[in-house]
Amino acid sequence: MELLTPSIGNIFWTAVVFLLLVVLLKAFAWKPILSAVKTREDNIQDALNQAKLAKKEMETLKADNERIMREAKIERDAILKEAREIKDRIVAEAKDAAKSEGDKLIEAAKQSIAAEKNAAMADIKSQIGILSVNIAESILKQKLENSEAQNELVQNYLNKSNLN
Repeated sequence: MELLTPSIGNIFWTAVVFLLLVVLLKAFAWKPILSAVKTREDNIQDALNQAKLAKKEMETLKADNERIMREAKIERDAILKEAREIKDRIVAEAKDAAKSEGDKLIEAAKQSIAAEKNAAMADIKSQIGILSVNIAESILKQKLENSEAQNELVQNYLNKSNLN
């Protein structure tokens, strides 16, 4: 039980050892511990500052990305609109060219048909003329076999020509 009862010697030596421990800790350990704590505190503050900067940078990048996306959408819409207009213009030009070409072909066909019709009519007229001359020649040969019929025919023509 002696250990549990405090004596003045024990108290004195405990106080001396404690003071010596405090002095040693203050001289050798307190400054490095405080500097380590200060360094850690500074590192944490730097990390917080860098995090704030990174957050601001991310917000700036996000805003830039959104702006770029809006601009890209606007540009895409403009390009698509221009492409549609070009397509419509090309289709309209192709339709006009096809219509014009079709009209030319129709006109050429009409002219070709008219030329062939005229050629056929001329050929028919020529054949009718030849046929008429042949028929007239045959009729005249039959009628004009005797001289009396020849004289009568000439007299008929002369009378008709005087009347006109």
